[in-house]
Amino acid sequence: MEGLFFNVNGGYVEGIVRGYRNSLLTGQNYSNLTQCETVDDVKLQLGPAYGDFLASLPPNPSTSALAGRMTDKLVAEFRYLIAQSTGSTAKFLEYLTYGYMIDNIALLITGTLHERDTRELLERCHPLGWFETLPVLCVATNIEELYNSVLIETPLAPYFKNSLSHQDLDELNIEIVRNTLFKNYLEDFYNFVNSHPDFAGPTRDVMSEILQFEADRRSINITLNSFGTELSKQERRKLYPEFGKLYPEGTLMLSRAEDVEGVALAVSANADYKSFFDAVGLSQGGGLGGMGGGPADGKSLEDLFYQKEMEMSKLVFTRQFTPAVVYGWMRLKEQEIRNVTWISECIAQNQKERIGNFISVF
Repeated sequence: MEGLFFNVNGGYVEGIVRGYRNSLLTGQNYSNLTQCETVDDVKLQLGPAYGDFLASLPPNPSTSALAGRMTDKLVAEFRYLIAQSTGSTAKFLEYLTYGYMIDNIALLITGTLHERDTRELLERCHPLGWFETLPVLCVATNIEELYNSVLIETPLAPYFKNSLSHQDLDELNIEIVRNTLFKNYLEDFYNFVNSHPDFAGPTRDVMSEILQFEADRRSINITLNSFGTELSKQERRKLYPEFGKLYPEGTLMLSRAEDVEGVALAVSANADYKSFFDAVGLSQGGGLGGMGGGPADGKSLEDLFYQKEMEMSKLVFTRQFTPAVVYGWMRLKEQEIRNVTWISECIAQNQKERIGNFISVF
């Protein structure tokens, strides 16, 4: 029954996204890209998929310029989807932009602390995370000023309120702010898809699983990256989202972990995460930092998380009557941009032996 009236408001958006999905690069496209000799050849191979977006690039463009134009296409297509959506679908798409807003806030505050040029910082901000008062962030000196002058007008205001104290901003605290905002955002998004009556059925099933995975990934990464820093176990635990497949027993064990073996033990109850740690050799004390590679065909733990995310995003397209396909398409598109950037960098730096270390989407 949940799909009976979905097409009245959401059918067009879903149809468009399924069309976008068909334009993603395939295994054959990636095979052709890896045979390229120059970045110009890469640009030529991307012509059919990206068309006019690459037309104004100069000969032999930089990899960052190429990635920038590919991102422009993603942004243009997503903005079209937002313009065509209404009601709960529009709200769902808005939620997808909040993560970019948080990243932009962290980037601007960090850059301001290091006295970087404001214009340069604003150019580096992701277009999907833009809001009108964003440039004013550069003058904020503490959380209270940041909240009262800028963020109270944005959708992120509830994520700041009652969860961040008025401590002065410094580099460690910026990461704490960023991770606290992401924790509150993920919990809010999870509650939204699980409580909204329009999302009963496929959307709730798919997005719950995806968001649980995202929450677990953040908890694991926060733990691994906190080793060797001043972050206490108590503070670390506050940054874990309070849901997910590891919650509550796994996250409790993560909060007590003192080394990589402790993290591997905490996630061992979940077959997927356990296999990731085994694959990169971290469960036997294969090194700190958590993101380092191991024997898994040159892949790092982060790569294995991305691989899992891609598999979940592809599965979204097997479901009908759900705006979750937009989430899946965006993640697949972002991975495509990372893949092309990796291939282009390998070509530009003449590192052809590493060119195959990308994560194939289709």
